[in-house]
Amino acid sequence: MRRASAIVFGSLFLALAITRAASPQSTAWPTERPPRPLPARAASFPPYQIRTLPNGLQVVAVSHHEQPAVSLRLLVRAGGAQDPPNKPGVAYLAASLLDQGTAGKNAEQIASTIDSIGGAIGAGAGSDITFINAAVMKDSFGLALDLVSDLVRHPAFTTEEIERQRQQILSGLKVSYDDPDYLAGVVFDRLVYGFHPYGKPDSGTPESIGAVTRDDLLAFHKRWFGANNAILAVVGDVSPDEAFEGAERAFGAWERVDLPAIKAEEPPPPTRRVVIIDRPAAAQTEIRVGNVSLPRRHRDYLALDIATKILGGEGGNRLHRVLRSERGLTYGASADLNARKDTGDIVAETDTRSEKTAEALRLIVEEIVRLQRQRVQQRELSDAQEYLTGSFPLTVETPSAIALQVLNAVFYGLDLNELQTYRERVNAISVEDIQRVAQQYLHPDKLSIVLVGDASIFAKDLAGVGFDQVERIPISELDLASADLRRHSPPPPVRLEPAAFRQASPAPSAGGIKDDSARALIARAVTAKGGLSLLRSIQTVRAESVATVQSDGINTDLPNTTTIRYPAAFRIDAMTPAGRLIQVFSAGQYWVQDPSGVHDAPESMAALIRASVQRDTVPLLLALNDGKVSASLTEVAEAGRQMPVLEVSLAGSASLTLIFDPITALLVKSKYRMAGPTGEVNVEEIYSNYRDVNGLKVPFTTEVRRDGAPAVHRTLRTFEFNVPVDPALFNKPS
Repeated sequence: MRRASAIVFGSLFLALAITRAASPQSTAWPTERPPRPLPARAASFPPYQIRTLPNGLQVVAVSHHEQPAVSLRLLVRAGGAQDPPNKPGVAYLAASLLDQGTAGKNAEQIASTIDSIGGAIGAGAGSDITFINAAVMKDSFGLALDLVSDLVRHPAFTTEEIERQRQQILSGLKVSYDDPDYLAGVVFDRLVYGFHPYGKPDSGTPESIGAVTRDDLLAFHKRWFGANNAILAVVGDVSPDEAFEGAERAFGAWERVDLPAIKAEEPPPPTRRVVIIDRPAAAQTEIRVGNVSLPRRHRDYLALDIATKILGGEGGNRLHRVLRSERGLTYGASADLNARKDTGDIVAETDTRSEKTAEALRLIVEEIVRLQRQRVQQRELSDAQEYLTGSFPLTVETPSAIALQVLNAVFYGLDLNELQTYRERVNAISVEDIQRVAQQYLHPDKLSIVLVGDASIFAKDLAGVGFDQVERIPISELDLASADLRRHSPPPPVRLEPAAFRQASPAPSAGGIKDDSARALIARAVTAKGGLSLLRSIQTVRAESVATVQSDGINTDLPNTTTIRYPAAFRIDAMTPAGRLIQVFSAGQYWVQDPSGVHDAPESMAALIRASVQRDTVPLLLALNDGKVSASLTEVAEAGRQMPVLEVSLAGSASLTLIFDPITALLVKSKYRMAGPTGEVNVEEIYSNYRDVNGLKVPFTTEVRRDGAPAVHRTLRTFEFNVPVDPALFNKPS
């Protein structure tokens, strides 16, 4: 499974969501407090077994026989935290190469092998782990085990693939360094963790990635990749005996490694520090506020997690209420407890207009102070507890989900019985527990604060809200490896050649695109998005987002989950003020399920959704690359820059305008016409906040305008691709 902490695939079903949310009935939505939730439904645990092979490999088997499919998850207990000193990014680069060639297969052969059996495979790395995930049908279970074993044990790390992946990572970093959300996150980690391994960016820096050698990769693999430092989960239509026998056959010869006795480093104590990363002309400021906290296996984790939910999470979220509902300073605000293997942090975050930065910062700090000094109300605690206990069944609803829970427990050294008693433990947390952990782990006088935005607008206001000691660092001088975060000497020469500018052969002109310049732009856009091989490999998508619909001066949040099974099955589940809304487009048919029942969509709505499916970014780029749709190249002036434009002709004479960033070749805007209640309207979708999700560039923020007026602000929360998706999700209920 490839994952990231939210949607890239166009605006599926957005047209209908806007139409429904903006209907006249919306003015009658109730404004009183919602009713108490229903009692939490029972959570059933699929059977699982754990066994350790003679070579030390821990194997988790979860049986589930509803579908003839099997998923494999292999974790190696080494990630960015185990990178060599002064070379962050070694684990990240090594993980990106695991499925790009072994001693016996090159990247193309690996891709052909998994494609030939209708499976999916991918690899990645985090702070504490490197992982390989695969999903196949049951009759290919043995082949999948062999392939995963080959990838983890015998990576080739060829020079050609190293350079190709290096350039893709450097291209991603170039995009990330233009992303205020990314900058705020990595600088916050540096403030909180200092030079602790968690303070370094897992994906490295341009300088460190440029300096990684093949010897570094081989040494990292030799030191950490051994059977006694790994966990394998086998999930699906296999018995425990089949899972253990298969694991023994495929991994039994995997050698152990002599793991170094490394004492976990202590992060620096909380220290008050305010850093501005100055980005002139930025319209908004990204804000991060927090301090170091505790590791995942700490006995106070659950109580502090609930306290954080009250501050800024599901079931509570004081920050959202104050900053958005009461003051209108932001689209959203949140707080998270990031508990890792060795330590963790608490962070509150939001973004706001530049001129409101000081006010938003003051309110965040005030809420942290209030949580620490004042007892929470029992109702607030109950709301957070009810959310956690009510949503818990969703986290153990499928074999993959329960396997992830078991893997986490094994990895973090938790008591597996805690899965069975989760609800009881949540409900046992008291108001006194919340007050105790808030006083112990929140440090309002020692907060690490990061502000990424135009300092010329807001810096002068900070002293007035209590922050007179501020470090102001121009974005051009930022150096994450420096103690004061400033660059003091010219960086070493690094070939920062974005993947978008690498030499690529234009797509063949299969009929629609004759212009060499247009085909060259398409080739750049495909490469910038993640590369032709990766885009062709995408078979399923699952993403969670929040669409804030603006109508008659009222902002309404619509949490939604989008599920895609390519090539022709799309589903969105949304929570609206009128209740749950399900919309499905599958094999040319469109149906809707709402509180009144299941309905076939009228042809007018079906036409809207068919047009939206045509605009889905990944298949559209592939169709352009393959010459299956026609396009012509033009230019347009946007924000003082000449931007390359593709005018695309879709089926049914529909037209679509795609505007690309001239530097990165990423899609920044699309324009089209859409039927509205009173006639056709002009729609613009503006994409920003691109993040790298295992090689795929995903815009986590989308602004939608109708006839120039704001209509929807969509924020992606989670994003996964090539994950198991039940085909029954797209079947119309009787």
